[in-house]
Amino acid sequence: MVVDNKAIVDYIRVLKEDLIIFRLVPVDGQIPDYHAGQFLTIGLPIPSENNKIIRRGYSIASHPENKKYFELVVRWVKKPVPGRLTTQLFNAKVGDEINWLKPTGIALSINEKLPNGEKDNRRIVCIGGGTGIAPFVSFARHFHDTGDKREIVVLHGASYVDELSFHELFTDLENESKDKGEDKWNFKYSAAISRPQEPLNRSWSGHVGRVESFLRPNEDGKSKLEYIVGEKITPQNTIFYICGWQGTVDGCMDYLTPNGFVTKDNSREDGSYEIKYESYG
Repeated sequence: MVVDNKAIVDYIRVLKEDLIIFRLVPVDGQIPDYHAGQFLTIGLPIPSENNKIIRRGYSIASHPENKKYFELVVRWVKKPVPGRLTTQLFNAKVGDEINWLKPTGIALSINEKLPNGEKDNRRIVCIGGGTGIAPFVSFARHFHDTGDKREIVVLHGASYVDELSFHELFTDLENESKDKGEDKWNFKYSAAISRPQEPLNRSWSGHVGRVESFLRPNEDGKSKLEYIVGEKITPQNTIFYICGWQGTVDGCMDYLTPNGFVTKDNSREDGSYEIKYESYG
């Protein structure tokens, strides 16, 4: 039998009518230990279904060192029919109670060691489409607060500027890296807007296209990502973490697979790999 924990909605930030960031504070005040990249299963009773509890998992944007609250970014599912749980979530108010289960999931766990036992010091490239950015917010905060010196690059793709849910946080982290020096905090961030022609995006002057287009070679054979990091991306110097719609994952694979990158599910005989991913939809 599933035993739910209880939490109170402590904070809600409406980014747009169908996208919110909210925080949950456990009623008992205890945030269990978990790992960056895991997800939290939350549940709510559905009045139209005799208060049946519906549960869904959402990637955690807060990081394990934060023992005050869980932070999630959620999109309201409207098509083909309104989502039962997300509709309830978007009607929730600060102070409301929500059920939750202990964080779980290993698909996007941070790789710490190479097959030979040595520490994995490869550059980490995180590619998030839409709300798929959430686990990489946790990555960035975790690396920052633990003083990890590995290079981390976060690439976020969205249809509209107001869907770049953690743009300010990532920009601040990148500026801190520039101020302190990459030997102390090595963080880079870039975003892409896929519908630049829309009026709501008229202020956008950054990268245009789907997020996987950062991997597309230009006429000189170098990708936008390689310009960002300043060197050729290889399986020896970079590991990729991808989260988003299946189309985002497939789009990234179209560029990575021909260049010799393999997923954890298809690890080589020696156990090596360069891609971890999690898809939804």
